[in-house]
Amino acid sequence: MAQTGNIVSRQQWGAAAPKKKETMKGSAQRVVIHHTALPGCKDQRECMKRLVSIQRNHMTERGFDDIGYNFLVGGDGAVYEGRGWGVVGAHAKGNNHDSLGIAFMGNFKEDTPSPEAMSSVKRLLESGVHRGLLRPQFSVFGHRDLGQTECPGAKLYAALPQLRE
Repeated sequence: MAQTGNIVSRQQWGAAAPKKKETMKGSAQRVVIHHTALPGCKDQRECMKRLVSIQRNHMTERGFDDIGYNFLVGGDGAVYEGRGWGVVGAHAKGNNHDSLGIAFMGNFKEDTPSPEAMSSVKRLLESGVHRGLLRPQFSVFGHRDLGQTECPGAKLYAALPQLRE
């Protein structure tokens, strides 16, 4: 279902308009990987429903201006636009101004990220570098490297070296 390099736009998944957005100064230097810590989703319909609910939670419960992440990826490898490229996210307190936040949809304490999701994120990062939105020497972190959290879950954290290749 997820075509190579195609990103499901905010409009396509039914995102609410952000209260405001802050543009990043320059290209991102770091990529911070998260998990949503919710049940995973396997197809676009299910993932889109989940996205609407994550955005609502971020904006109403957490008081964010928008969904916290720049991008999210479903188990089928579909990539969803969160805040998108060049926008400061709200995903890793104190570390948002020079980073891209990417959330794998699911709970990866026990579950292993799908090969489709991993390769989609690699393609997303390559595209960001190619388009000048991500520095070629970017570094990849798990959310837990930057804050007191288990995020992105042990199984996804263990898979991060694959994204650094």
